[in-house]
Amino acid sequence: MDYLNNDLESLHNSLVNGEISSQYLIANSIDKIKLYNDKINAFNLICEDAQPVDITEDVLSGIPFAMKDNISTKGVKTTSCSNTLKDYVPVYDATCYKNLKKHGAIMIGKTNLDELAMGGSGMTCNTGVVNNPWDTKRITGGSSAGSAAAVALGIVPYAIGSDTGDSIRKPAAYCGVVGYKPSYGLVSRYGLFAFASSLDHIGVFSRNVKDSAIVIDAMKGADEKDMTSIRDMDDVSLTASINGNVKGKKLFYIKEICNPDNYDNEDAKTILKDFNDTLKKVQDLGIEVCEESIDFNLLNAIKPIYDCISCAEATSNDSNLTGIIFGPRGKGASVMEMMKDHRTNGFSSLIKRRFIIGSFVLQKENQEKYFLNAKRVRKLICDKMNELFNKYDGLILPCSASCAPLQEKCTDKIIRGNAYDVIMENHLAIGNFGGYPSITIPNGFIHEMPTGINITGAFKDDANILNIAYAIENSLGYKNQIVKEVK
Repeated sequence: MDYLNNDLESLHNSLVNGEISSQYLIANSIDKIKLYNDKINAFNLICEDAQPVDITEDVLSGIPFAMKDNISTKGVKTTSCSNTLKDYVPVYDATCYKNLKKHGAIMIGKTNLDELAMGGSGMTCNTGVVNNPWDTKRITGGSSAGSAAAVALGIVPYAIGSDTGDSIRKPAAYCGVVGYKPSYGLVSRYGLFAFASSLDHIGVFSRNVKDSAIVIDAMKGADEKDMTSIRDMDDVSLTASINGNVKGKKLFYIKEICNPDNYDNEDAKTILKDFNDTLKKVQDLGIEVCEESIDFNLLNAIKPIYDCISCAEATSNDSNLTGIIFGPRGKGASVMEMMKDHRTNGFSSLIKRRFIIGSFVLQKENQEKYFLNAKRVRKLICDKMNELFNKYDGLILPCSASCAPLQEKCTDKIIRGNAYDVIMENHLAIGNFGGYPSITIPNGFIHEMPTGINITGAFKDDANILNIAYAIENSLGYKNQIVKEVK
């Protein structure tokens, strides 16, 4: 029996009953990393010296997990998969990691990501491409690529990721697992390598909704080191709130995104057909599902708003990556020459373009037209969503217009296409714009590849959204699914 394929509560019971030991799980997890990593490249570091802990009443005690490599871990190399941070070893723990350790969780390794978390493919890591375990010719999605793959393979029952636009929820859909981004501030960002501070969230991958709730319960809490952390939800148990009782709940979907006539590609039409079949099952649970229309101009603005704000904030946040304070020192006769050499040779082309965009929109003469206007339109979108969340318990939509694309068809350059395809591929950023709780669960297969649906709700309404996702998950039949064979 492969215990690592079990849910957290089953694993905990097996540990308590003495069927297995923490040491056994650690060894099994490390063996799986070594078995799969040449094909998948999910990990850039294995914690070979990971030690077992005492098994307590805490569900997470003694169970291994994986950590995305942009979250600070004291004494353990953390590079954000960028050559500018090669061999960087933090001197402090991120709050989320510190909280997990308090609950007896055991970090087994650091997972690969798109460089500095600024990508959506898993193809821009300085360690190479992270391959999708369902089909190694396809992408995992990003930026939390390695964490998604590690959970899909059963290397660990859960893994930590970060989400700035969809970096947990899209890879979860592509890898057939659950991806949960909690409300902004529910989990402290202290120790997360900042990408875009107003959009960044720390969240979790798991193979079922309840496991995600258990992990976030362990990580969440007010933190004096993060002024944006939520102060009034410490006593809320997300796990205890899950009971599957959803009769009378109301969800909506966006008409413009879910109209198959708006799409040219057959994958999108198939995904929307599957989505409509799922909505019937949702209604059978006693949930009312309604259609709502949103101004196309607002939907069409999601991608440019995200690009503008995220690039601007990234440019500011990463201005410390000079090669002077930390990271490999650049060459040159002056400080400026050393910084230029460090950044020219250290960053990939994708990162350089994002910094150029960010610098452009932050220039004094451009701020009003680009950056400040982007923030105004972001507020318009959030105002509309808040209005709808006053009427409904949540928004339900497909995660993507396709399953995980083939790597040969992916590029880090901007490609213009059908406007609705762009909207479908980027609507998850709404959850980051408003800091809303948002969760992806598996919803079937096309081309023998997993797909997902997403449920997003009002700020701080995490318990409600998790309970709805839990009920829907139980009706779909993809709970706890795992890759059986790497192709």
